[in-house]
Amino acid sequence: MSIYERELREILAGNEKIIEKVVKSLSEEEKEKYKKILKKPFITVRAAGSLGIADIVALRGDISFIVEIKVRKGSEILFSHEGGRMQKKAEEMKRKCTMASILPIFAFRRKGIRGDAWRIFTMEIDGMKGKGREIYDVLPKLEITKDGNFRMKWENGMKLADFIDMICD
Repeated sequence: MSIYERELREILAGNEKIIEKVVKSLSEEEKEKYKKILKKPFITVRAAGSLGIADIVALRGDISFIVEIKVRKGSEILFSHEGGRMQKKAEEMKRKCTMASILPIFAFRRKGIRGDAWRIFTMEIDGMKGKGREIYDVLPKLEITKDGNFRMKWENGMKLADFIDMICD
């Protein structure tokens, strides 16, 4: 497990020590948003290897979702790279999340960025219901290139602080 996977898993689980470390360079408003997870944490489970379609499963009474984590220094991720493995994995995630009505989350962490380095996305799927649907409707979706491949542009994602604020209201 990478340090970034562990970081996001512990943030979602409401680990106060990790959150205090992560929010040091954030604005006061962003710090307050992050700290909301302390009152409404998730049970987080590392899923890599077992599910094969995501890195983390986040469970809470009102909402559950799976998270695929991507980390780059650059500001864009094109899923057709790495021999198409990322694209195939995302397509499988879409198929399984649609069948199970589970919210798919993509978390993009940029290296070397001050402030909130995480951005959150989802993908176009059918069948979302309840609170998952409310969150789905607001989240930025993965872009699809003219070749049909998924793409994430970091600057188009939702800040993790804003995502936490939304899921903890």
